[in-house]
Amino acid sequence: MNDYTVKTEGVCAKAIKFSLEDGKLHHIQFLGGCPGNTTAIGKLLEGTDAQRAVDLLKGNKCGPKPTSCADQLARGIEQALHAAGDGSAV
Repeated sequence: MNDYTVKTEGVCAKAIKFSLEDGKLHHIQFLGGCPGNTTAIGKLLEGTDAQRAVDLLKGNKCGPKPTSCADQLARGIEQALHAAGDGSAV
């Protein structure tokens, strides 16, 4: 299992931690943000295929902001998937 921490930009959450194992998401934790929403996202995505999560969440916005915590998670997962392919880290 590989663990990742993504520093967010433009949202209330300061960072997002998650793990990837065999292409599945685990242990998603937002540091900051709206606790009800971010906890729900983590619970709903536990064990989900990482690419499916990217497809579902990428581009979601928070009000007038050009991004959201969900979008930032999707971007982080994309980076992790890319890193897993070439051995580098997020």
